Amino acid sequence: MKIKPNSKLVMIGDSVTDANRAQPIGEGLFEAHGRGYVNMVNSLLWAVYPGHKLRVANLGSAGHTVRELKERWQRDVLDLKPNWLSIMIGVNDVWRQFDLPHQPEVHVGLEEYESTLDELVQKTLPQLQGLVLMTPYMIEPNPKEPMRARMDKYGAVVKKLAKRHGTILVDTQAAFNAALKHIHPMALAWDRIHPNSSGHMILARAFLQGIDFKD
Repeated sequence: MKIKPNSKLVMIGDSVTDANRAQPIGEGLFEAHGRGYVNMVNSLLWAVYPGHKLRVANLGSAGHTVRELKERWQRDVLDLKPNWLSIMIGVNDVWRQFDLPHQPEVHVGLEEYESTLDELVQKTLPQLQGLVLMTPYMIEPNPKEPMRARMDKYGAVVKKLAKRHGTILVDTQAAFNAALKHIHPMALAWDRIHPNSSGHMILARAFLQGIDFKD
């Protein structure tokens, strides 16, 4: 596995990452890591690699775009001094363009998304042992559906930045696409964004594959 013993992993993002985590930092007992993929990742790391003494902290915040992520970056990432960092952001950057079409002030366009995420990656990489960039996704099998098509463009930005900076890439859309060949989106998420337990397990599995987790 790529994450070495005694490492601290911070996983940051929006509501999908948040998943009702503890505040101000999602780390500890009694579902402190939330009820989603971060908790699943933490549980499997503890179960399979107990001797590694790994720390996982959930810093997801519901409703956030990359714009809000930048505002809290110092407090929620740099000040915590992680060895490893995972970022999954972009769903709300796209979603607000569709559910709040008449409020352009809350929209995060593709150029702002790329430049902001690139800035955060550049600022943080020197202090990290490893960085995982996870694409935003939509649990929708039709790539021509308008919101899915735009989400894919934001996902393409994440892929480009992962290649540019030599980070680990987790293609969450591809992970969901594999499942959607066999089941309807409603079986994974009522709104095609917030997954049920099976959907979160797809995200957790994709992340663990990215870090070469072996059971």
